[in-house]
Amino acid sequence: MSLKSFILSGLLVSIATASLDLSSLRDQVKAIFYHAYNGYLDHAFPYDELRPLSCDGIDTWGSYSLTLVDALDTLAVLGNQSEFQRVSEILIDRLDFNVDLNVSVFETNIRVVGGLLSAHLMAQKVGVDVDEKWPCDGPLLKLAVDLARRLLPAFNTRTGMPYGTVNLKRGVDPNETPITCTAGVGTFIVEFATISRLTGDQVFEKVALRALKALHSRRSKIGLVGNHIDVQSGRWTALDSGVGAAVDSYFEYLVKGAILLDKPELMEMFKEYISPIEKHIKHGDWYMWVNMDSGSVTQAMHQSLDAFWPGLQTLYGDADSAYKTLLNYYSVWRKYGATPEFYSIPHAAPYTNREGYPLRPELIESTMYMYRVNKDPMLLEFGNSAMHSINVTSRTECGFASIKDVQDHTLDNRMESFFLAETIKYLYLLFDPGNPLLSTMKGATIRRFKNGEECLLGAGGFVFNTEAHPMDVSSLHCCDTMRKEMQKSEIYKILQDYDPEDIFQVSNLTRDLNPGPFTKTSRNNNQHKEGFNISAQPMSCSRQPFHMRLSKYGQIFTDD
Repeated sequence: MSLKSFILSGLLVSIATASLDLSSLRDQVKAIFYHAYNGYLDHAFPYDELRPLSCDGIDTWGSYSLTLVDALDTLAVLGNQSEFQRVSEILIDRLDFNVDLNVSVFETNIRVVGGLLSAHLMAQKVGVDVDEKWPCDGPLLKLAVDLARRLLPAFNTRTGMPYGTVNLKRGVDPNETPITCTAGVGTFIVEFATISRLTGDQVFEKVALRALKALHSRRSKIGLVGNHIDVQSGRWTALDSGVGAAVDSYFEYLVKGAILLDKPELMEMFKEYISPIEKHIKHGDWYMWVNMDSGSVTQAMHQSLDAFWPGLQTLYGDADSAYKTLLNYYSVWRKYGATPEFYSIPHAAPYTNREGYPLRPELIESTMYMYRVNKDPMLLEFGNSAMHSINVTSRTECGFASIKDVQDHTLDNRMESFFLAETIKYLYLLFDPGNPLLSTMKGATIRRFKNGEECLLGAGGFVFNTEAHPMDVSSLHCCDTMRKEMQKSEIYKILQDYDPEDIFQVSNLTRDLNPGPFTKTSRNNNQHKEGFNISAQPMSCSRQPFHMRLSKYGQIFTDD
């Protein structure tokens, strides 16, 4: 189908879409969610995921009851306060990360740390009796911090880029491979900076920033990055460059980190990639895979994970180009009722053994963001069509199953946690354009603390992590600013306790214009001088070359 005829058909669809009942669409999304959610609770809990064909459970990413953690903030978005409160209490009581378990640093961060943080930040809005120090403290936040701290050993490398796997109890295995995908290196700033800004522990934000900068400094001469790197040597081990799998969320977190933290340097880092991506990776309205050094095409394919890119483009202001790409991706969905993991652009067909659709959210995510920009009702119709396809092709007796092959819609025995965390959430938000999560100031509240401080929460909008867990920009600003003001106040209070005249008198008392050798005898004699306190004697540098004076503190400054 040509772009012209595709747009024409879209216009016809738009006319029909004008009569869509958004409230009814939201109810249908809720029905899908609860069929999947109740299926998990009935057949799979406390395992990580539901197996929807055999109606049982399996641990996949670490035995966290992962689907429950990932789905918690979706309950809040759907307005189910009582279930949110019940599940929060269950997780607080039973989650224990002090276990001898090897886990993916990347997946654990985006799904579990991210899920706990967003649930913590939403807790008050859904009626939880929060701690008096909330949002700067709370049980869900403590769990997130505990888990994130167990991920920190992964960052102890020569480059600052993290290993891909860590043991929650013992750290990084000495035999662990140093090869990590690009996304696995650059997808921490949203969650880790949220922890740092809420708690004041800066180590998390620092290691995440160091990893981002390490990747950025290793881009090729034509400005691209590969998809796997040795985190100890900094050597690229896979040179294919694209915007999809193994790379995607690195770009996403540069943009979202800049927005969340008001850090222009991160946006500038991202902007340095735009021109190389447009020049080498983009072909027409498709994004392919190229060699990071030469820019020559290595794989003329579309990956389902590429579909996040149009949504990201809307965040930095390139909506027109994004819309054309989104229409291309939509054409693949219309052809199969889903998007295969890998799709050959020249052959217009799925790659062999990569024909599946694991209920991914990326195309729906970009549709939601695009609708925020242009309000084209055709996008609502696409959401309606996607929802209908999932409900018809993937629904089983106890949940929703991944599609093994989009060409014949055979099913696979897996329902990934991101189906409840992302796919359903983005569908619901597409049909709920007035939701406070998508607006600034809407639903903002004033938080009053016992120390007399006040904060405006929910006022600065929300930034979604790559697992669709929303972080409240205002909460981060509140805790960070309040803590800094408190520290300034404490320093001021300490300074007020010192009398400059007393300090001057002590200095004169101890001054000797013709000092002799400072011996044990002279020190003892000085101790008996009236009004003299040896502990108040000012410290002075010993007579030694300038460049050695600070060596006793482990730091040497040279004269040059």
